[in-house]
Amino acid sequence: MLERQVYRMPKAGSIHKLRVQTEQLGPPKADEVCVQVKAIGLNFADIFAMQGLYSATPEGSFIPGLEFSGVVVAVGAAVTEWQVGDRVMGVTRFGGYVSHINLHHRYLIPLADDWSFEEGAGFLVQGLTAYYALTQLGDLQQGMAVLIHSAAGGVGILANRICKKYGAYTIGTVGRAGKVDFLREEEEYDAVILRGKDFEERLQEALGQRPLRLIMECIGGQVLEQGWRVMAPMGRMVVYGNASFATHGSRPNYPRLIWRFLRRPKIDPLRLPTENKSLMGFNLIYLYEQTDMLHQLLRELQALQLRPQHIGHVYDFNQMHEAIRLFQRGQSVGKVVVRV
Repeated sequence: MLERQVYRMPKAGSIHKLRVQTEQLGPPKADEVCVQVKAIGLNFADIFAMQGLYSATPEGSFIPGLEFSGVVVAVGAAVTEWQVGDRVMGVTRFGGYVSHINLHHRYLIPLADDWSFEEGAGFLVQGLTAYYALTQLGDLQQGMAVLIHSAAGGVGILANRICKKYGAYTIGTVGRAGKVDFLREEEEYDAVILRGKDFEERLQEALGQRPLRLIMECIGGQVLEQGWRVMAPMGRMVVYGNASFATHGSRPNYPRLIWRFLRRPKIDPLRLPTENKSLMGFNLIYLYEQTDMLHQLLRELQALQLRPQHIGHVYDFNQMHEAIRLFQRGQSVGKVVVRV
């Protein structure tokens, strides 16, 4: 048995209840690999899961975390493609906030020699999210105008880079002025909008005469409604999150959530044929069991030869709560990673 350090929730509800503890980990099963985790990638889904706002959250006690990188330290009897010492990055349906993890061998891929562990921990979940949303659902095409919300986040950065491989025109939005120059100078967005009361007008200006064909929507509320109005016929809105329901506190502010829920935009499906627009949504965790599909998507994504994820913030394992608070406040640029 191996002793490992884990961050565990007794149940979903309050992030304050996330505690580090020591647990025993048995040897990997025949089809599993044991990885010594070197870096953990934080995602918005982690926050929503810990607060009990994520429908896929396990019942009872659970360990948050969806992605990591590390080194193989043991392999199961039936595993042939991995050896002790291999550098890997992996995805897991929860259980990633740990020092060691046993995982089915198909949920790991090699970590490139010129990528750091931090970069490896910031690629899979957000890269797959961006690629699947843009290409499979959004039908990304050459020259298309694409609106990308939360453009300075991990998904937003990789979405822009994918779009550039297709020659698309990208408009990014952010909620803080300090992120604008980064997107223009470092990530080469074609236009950047600081979201405010004049968002719809500024979006029209950024588009010029271009029709808006694709929206990567993760904000919700009035921003979603305004984007829907501006989107051109035959356009597609892909919803993969709802940051407007996020809270800076450790637990949900239910009166505020109820108010926002009641005031949420309502798009009438009976009007979709007349408007000739499409509204789609997805959650990457529900594709977790579709390993063949995930590997196919990964092959296509890796063929684009994107630069490694921008790692904006790195914390130590004992600073997990500080990392989460930064992520909650919306102050992060790029990926937030916890080093183990």
